[in-house]
Amino acid sequence: MGATIRIIGIDPGLRRTGWGIVESLGNSLRFVGSGTVRSDDKAALATRLCQLHDGLAEVLHQAMPHEAAVEQTFVNKDATATLKLGQARGIAMLVPARAGLVVAEYAPNAVKKAVIGVGHGDKKQIHMMVKVLMPKAVFETDDAADALAIAICHAHHRQSAAYRMAALAG
Repeated sequence: MGATIRIIGIDPGLRRTGWGIVESLGNSLRFVGSGTVRSDDKAALATRLCQLHDGLAEVLHQAMPHEAAVEQTFVNKDATATLKLGQARGIAMLVPARAGLVVAEYAPNAVKKAVIGVGHGDKKQIHMMVKVLMPKAVFETDDAADALAIAICHAHHRQSAAYRMAALAG
């Protein structure tokens, strides 16, 4: 059947970066924890990125996940906001990579399809299905719930040939 794999899902954001941790054993999932790392929106950008880095590094240090998954960002009309989100996403990918984890990336529609069965849906549907899939899951923010959805998506896709190839190349 294999070993239990601890997965951290990360929903990057400059104000709030959500994280969710699940354990996967075969087809079963178990909720481990979730939360949100916040940055001070009155601080300089570099300081905010450091806050996100340090917060995520502490979560990884405490939780000791085996694999990580990060949601890909979308480009919106505000180029400055998109650029800042991209920088936060860089931190979300850097922290687990520096911890020696392979980091998988998933498009928002892939996450929705893995959790609710279709590529389009609202946050309420995602949150409801996270609770259906893991009744003991607790999340205080939308960001943490989304991060759990990302971890669930990764648990469903981690055995794909593309992921195995990335792990071997990494």
